[in-house]
Amino acid sequence: MARLRAALLSLVLALSTLTALPQPVAAAASDCAPAFQGSSVNQRLTTLFTTYGDDNSRLDDWTGADGTYSVRLPNGRELWVFSDTFLGQVNPDGSRPPVVEEGGTTVFLNNSFAVERDGRLRTITGGTSQAPKAVMPPRDQNHWYWAGDVTLAGGIVEVTYQEYERFGPGAWDWRWHRNVVARFPQGRLDRPLSVHDLPSGNGVAWASGILKDGRHTYVYGVEDHGSPKYMHVARVKGDSLLGAWEFLTADGTWSPDEADSARVMDGVANEYSVTKIGDGYVLITHDTTEVLSARIVAYSSCSPTGPFTGKQLLYTTPETGGNIFTYNAHAHPAVDGDGLVVSYNVNSFVNTDHYRDVSIYRPRFIDVRFG
Repeated sequence: MARLRAALLSLVLALSTLTALPQPVAAAASDCAPAFQGSSVNQRLTTLFTTYGDDNSRLDDWTGADGTYSVRLPNGRELWVFSDTFLGQVNPDGSRPPVVEEGGTTVFLNNSFAVERDGRLRTITGGTSQAPKAVMPPRDQNHWYWAGDVTLAGGIVEVTYQEYERFGPGAWDWRWHRNVVARFPQGRLDRPLSVHDLPSGNGVAWASGILKDGRHTYVYGVEDHGSPKYMHVARVKGDSLLGAWEFLTADGTWSPDEADSARVMDGVANEYSVTKIGDGYVLITHDTTEVLSARIVAYSSCSPTGPFTGKQLLYTTPETGGNIFTYNAHAHPAVDGDGLVVSYNVNSFVNTDHYRDVSIYRPRFIDVRFG
């Protein structure tokens, strides 16, 4: 499945060379825009995940993943939410054995958790240590879940997932199917307490990002056409995603009908974030107006619903080039750093690169400073 995910991204990015739209002239910055003051590598988190991934004290835990959402739990722990995940050992030369399905010993799951406490990480999966399973298990072999953003509601962890399904024998005979939210008790994160359908009738993958602001929880989604990708916005009263959803319409009002959800802007990635900073709101995303972009950019607004303007370059990912690409940057406002912590993912178009070098398929972290 890691190969499948990388191949999908490869296809989408290749198609964008054919369909990418001309880039518009950047709009003026919002009056509420914070001043960007610089960015740098977050050494604490980068080292934490590198050290943990290379540690062979256990051979059934995390050695690499993508997705990389997070939420601060009430007891001070940080829950990290991942999609495609490698578990197992790391060889002395920095390689990993192939996955079990290819005759090796590396376990591959479509989703997992890691819990950080006092600078130490612990992997959480379903199943057993001898037979790990995804924390959000598929209903059958033709379906799987990739994670979206995560939130807390009344002490319950609510994690969004997109379900994908295979409908034929061909390599590309699979598709996005629906959005769901899985609810996990904090003390038992290895399997969901319950799973609930989320709005899924308008071709929007919810939730690329989640923001609690005032009396509402805002949910950001993506309508993915390869290039362009369109931002959509919904909201729910209170903290839980199980409430009644409203969707931002083209005239700036709210509708209970998902069919009225409007395209807010293009240029966002499948995962992005909106964060309140001072009096304004900052949207952080990989720049999908460019093919194979190494650019992490920000837009700003005086409202959590936009319009988001004043595009600024925050960081250029040094890993990008050759077989390697980076994607899905977003912020972690509850995580301590020298500024706003932002993660991004690294991947390769060549599946065997993931066996040759375990360091490729791991999240990277930067600190972004605003004045």
